[in-house]
Amino acid sequence: MTAKPPSRGGRSQSGPAGRRPARPPARARTGPRNTARDAAQRAAGGRDLSDAAPWARDEEGRAPGPAAKQNPAKPNPAKPNRGKPSPDKPARQPAASRAAPARPPRPAPATGPTRREMREATAAALATGVQMLEVTPDEAGMRIDRFLSARFPQLPFTRIQSLVRKGELRVNGKRAKAADRVEPGASVRVPPLKLDAPPSSPSPARAESDLAFLRSLVLYEDQDMMVLNKPFGLAVQGGSGTKRHVDGLLEALRTPDGQKPRLVHRLDKDTAGCLVVAKSRLAAATLAKTFRSRAARKIYWALAAGVPRVRQGRISTYLAKEEMGDADARMRVAQHGDEGASHALTYYAVVDQAGQKLSWLSLKPVTGRTHQLRAHAAHIGHPLVGDPKYFDIENWELPGGLQNRLHLLARRIVIPHPRTNKPVDVTAPLPPHMAQSWNLLGFDASRYDPIVEAPES
Repeated sequence: MTAKPPSRGGRSQSGPAGRRPARPPARARTGPRNTARDAAQRAAGGRDLSDAAPWARDEEGRAPGPAAKQNPAKPNPAKPNRGKPSPDKPARQPAASRAAPARPPRPAPATGPTRREMREATAAALATGVQMLEVTPDEAGMRIDRFLSARFPQLPFTRIQSLVRKGELRVNGKRAKAADRVEPGASVRVPPLKLDAPPSSPSPARAESDLAFLRSLVLYEDQDMMVLNKPFGLAVQGGSGTKRHVDGLLEALRTPDGQKPRLVHRLDKDTAGCLVVAKSRLAAATLAKTFRSRAARKIYWALAAGVPRVRQGRISTYLAKEEMGDADARMRVAQHGDEGASHALTYYAVVDQAGQKLSWLSLKPVTGRTHQLRAHAAHIGHPLVGDPKYFDIENWELPGGLQNRLHLLARRIVIPHPRTNKPVDVTAPLPPHMAQSWNLLGFDASRYDPIVEAPES
């Protein structure tokens, strides 16, 4: 039997001698391909570095791994030199003794701007163009001119009145009068204005002097309100050429949080007596509504020329302002329906008299119009002594010893307390020039005042 010739190339295709040598077995893979991330995770003890919190890393930004758990001071048998300080490199402190970076502080809760910041921001914006102001709930019921005065204390009050009178101020798109009241949420349009620079802060000595002066005027005070005895000749608010006034003096009572006492009604510059001031915005809103609703009872004393024929009476007219400029503004008796005319009602009583020359009048105004008592006294032919605007009796001579000053005193006010609603009854003394006249004429200030029996409406 003949054997098969060997195959080409000398390779045998059968039998043990002719088999192809077996390939070495491929190395089995036991897991995913090793990557730099895997190595880093193994070095970090299997933790995922992408979720490590910033404060869990060391000062070089590395997250502590298993090596940090070992005590570096203890030699590692596998690495004899580990734990020994290098001659030119200080020994690394143990991880446990290294102070961990402090957690970042939590952000403070967001708060709205303070009232002072709001006024400053509004004033800065106002100087640049037309602005729309929104009335807040605690500003509800304020007169529009006093609303602007509270928002922009550096704006002179006369400029605010001029702004309203010219119709440049709009409330909800409509023209407004100075006596109009604002409602919460109302939109007030203010035209561009160049504001005066805010007044410089008074010196400590001046502030202390103003504070002492105000304290000397206090007739009544609690945590919500105060009643001041405003002296003759001191204006309530600033105006053209008026530097010293009650509103400015109240800066001495401003609290550390920026709250300043607020005026809730006004007296003429030359009228002395009871002036109510609110010590908080809430009290101001409540007291303003009280005056507006005529719930406050006011009694004035005055010295008039002559003696009214009717000893107790009622004066009811319409009053309108004569346009003679802010400095010389005066009221005139008008007819119902005249432009700018408002109804004014006053009750009066003669308390005492000096012959037929002078009379002591007690007056109870029901409404609160500008110069109401002075205009009404002149209207019945008995103007008040010392009144430079409404005294119009020709060839009348002031009796000797009497000062030619306005003899008008806001003698008494009874007003519900803004918090308790209980009546607060305050009486002001006669100012020096009126006390002198009362003494010369023999009037007794403790005499019964019949005006208390007059109607309230």
